Amino acid sequence: MHKLLLIVVGMALVTYIPRLIPLLMLGDKKMPWFLSNFLQFVPYAVLGALIFPGVLSSTGDAASAMTGATVAALLALVRLNIMLVVLGGILGSFFWGVVF
Repeated sequence: MHKLLLIVVGMALVTYIPRLIPLLMLGDKKMPWFLSNFLQFVPYAVLGALIFPGVLSSTGDAASAMTGATVAALLALVRLNIMLVVLGGILGSFFWGVVF
């Protein structure tokens, strides 16, 4: 149990320190507007890069996976609740597998 606690504390420090250093060093400086606008889109790009490979291998069939991803993307474009987007993607993939 003691080793587990040390591992968790170590992981927390390794995660927290890279976030803290830029905050301390750049906290009082104003960024240029174009850099600020660019950095606002980084989380979306990273999230897409992390999710998309998992989507393709989620069902074992690329066609049903892409159908589910397409349904989810369309529902997200309509700006539905995230739970409905996820549920729609799952159902789209499921129905593709049932029909085809």
